[in-house]
Amino acid sequence: MSESKPASADYSRHQATHLLLPPTQLKSDAGAWLRDMITEAPADPLVGQSRAIRAVEQAQATRSAFSHAFLSVPAGMITADIIHALAERQEWSSADMLDWVYLANPEDERAPLCVSLPAGSAEQALVDLWNYLETPTTERESVRESLTARYNSVAYRHYLELIAEKQFDDIPGSELASVIVSHKKAEPWVYCDRVTQSSLFGDIRVQNVEGQLNTELHLIRPGALLKANGGTLVINANELLTQGELWSFLKHVLRTGWFTWQQPLSAATGAAALLHYEPEPIPIHVKVLLVGSRDLFAQLRELDREFDNFFPYFAEFCSFFPVHQHGAAPYSAFIRYIESKARCVPLTQDAMLALLNQSAEMTEHQNELSLDAIALIQLLEEADVYARKAGVHSIDAEFIEQAIEAREYRERLLAELNWQAILERQITIDTEGEVVGQINGLTVVSMAGVEFGEPSRITATVHYGDGDIIDIERKSELSGNIHTKGIMILTAYLANLFARQEPMPLSATVVFEQSYHEVDGDSASLAELCCLISALSDTAIDQSIAVTGAIDQFGNVQAIGGINEKIHGYFEICKLRGLTGRHAVIVPKSNVVNLHLRSDVQAAVAAGQFSVYAVNHATEAFELLMGTPCGDAGTEASDTLFGRIYHRLQDTLAQQHPSRPSWWRRLFERS
Repeated sequence: MSESKPASADYSRHQATHLLLPPTQLKSDAGAWLRDMITEAPADPLVGQSRAIRAVEQAQATRSAFSHAFLSVPAGMITADIIHALAERQEWSSADMLDWVYLANPEDERAPLCVSLPAGSAEQALVDLWNYLETPTTERESVRESLTARYNSVAYRHYLELIAEKQFDDIPGSELASVIVSHKKAEPWVYCDRVTQSSLFGDIRVQNVEGQLNTELHLIRPGALLKANGGTLVINANELLTQGELWSFLKHVLRTGWFTWQQPLSAATGAAALLHYEPEPIPIHVKVLLVGSRDLFAQLRELDREFDNFFPYFAEFCSFFPVHQHGAAPYSAFIRYIESKARCVPLTQDAMLALLNQSAEMTEHQNELSLDAIALIQLLEEADVYARKAGVHSIDAEFIEQAIEAREYRERLLAELNWQAILERQITIDTEGEVVGQINGLTVVSMAGVEFGEPSRITATVHYGDGDIIDIERKSELSGNIHTKGIMILTAYLANLFARQEPMPLSATVVFEQSYHEVDGDSASLAELCCLISALSDTAIDQSIAVTGAIDQFGNVQAIGGINEKIHGYFEICKLRGLTGRHAVIVPKSNVVNLHLRSDVQAAVAAGQFSVYAVNHATEAFELLMGTPCGDAGTEASDTLFGRIYHRLQDTLAQQHPSRPSWWRRLFERS
């Protein structure tokens, strides 16, 4: 990126920066990143997540009822892959995960007994139990000792002792045992994504036999909580918290350390069956990881005073990778992960450059790369389709570009309809000439999930008054709180300049023309201020230049969002009408790092057909738009903007107070 002085810099107190963005600039940056990357890095979805990784590690190291964690995972990440990678990297243990079986209670058919067994041994233990009952009672002691030594389970030994003198006929019911949880291949974690009563906690089914409702051991169905017992349970927090009774029950289980079955429900009615069936409670020792958004985490902390007691650890996963902090090399592992998930043909170096450029554009930051796995996978999958249609066995940059252009084409209908209305003058937007009190502000329109930029005509008029600025949007109740705040800030800036010693005798009105929906945000405050300065000084604004930016009370220009959409939207209108070389946009200098302009915009800038000016202070924008130096507030020089405003204010005061000499008479008397 190179810098040169704008035409107005000769008389500007605060020199604006004219940004030249040659098409090769971002590619050269991406090329430097690519040279730093390790070509054969192993796939890793945890790139750039050291803060979150550490938080989860600390939570896993503490095994108590009050040491669970909340994971804030952005929507574009695949939670299951994140958890799988964490479990492997941190070597989550499954040593405490046991098999669980329910055995018929010889004393009460309606209260089966719970027995834990070493992981993967449940089925064989039940076979041995069956053989134990077939063994003559006089020979069972040696068998019991052998089984006790084999399975190392106190509950299992107790049950063998309980039925030491029993025969099959002495045990009530039609079933001896049922395996509830078996870990033949023990995974240290279980993910409950679709949260319901049965999926999380399990249930007891009911069957109808000859008109009688009853239940048996094989109708006890475990949920994710029991399957993860002894390990880690990952729960979709959004799903869980839409069902308050499940959240309350989970807290009860974590608090007490015991899981008690709910009474069985009738499959026909969904109501509690008219029978009593109470399996023995199961002791619970599990690490719970809730997965949701940061907003949900904040709401839980605010609304549930117990939340921090159970979930003291917060692991926030980042949606971007900061290249300026870590270098580009680690990101190659994330690219390998994306490629493996997309199952696409290999990427060429040019395709990798295009992918990196798109990844940076998604973050709207030149020193960051996106970690939105799903969006990047979708991009590679679509590029893979184009590559296969072309009959080639690799993805080149052109296929990446085709996928990007196809997505933009699918989403541009509403934008094109709006732009067409501007071209047909149904919406008045001037991109040539000069007008007093009129300017093109830049806005982002959100409709039906699609965002696009377009210019919006802002006008201002001045009349006698007491110095207030009337925001027509606010008067018509179409102004949001942030926009109203922006108007108040620019009012304070004007008062600080022109009403320090005496009141301003002029008032002004400002409005977004042809706007019929709520206006919010402060990104138009710089444009509104420029429009007011034009109206106050009676100096025309160059309509070929559009403006965006927020301001503070001292006139400093502050960063705003949607910078690329705004520039692209205005560029489209100018391009459709024909670029003249005068068309330009003024943006906050603090937003330069967010610029990721399309290749056609960069080419137009490099060819001198379109310009991007970055400013630090409002006075820079005034001078660029009106071609006149600002001067100093309070000056009487008529060849400056502030001087013209000073003259107008003084003349108005003189008309209101005839005894007060006008500015030119005072000037003549001093001479």
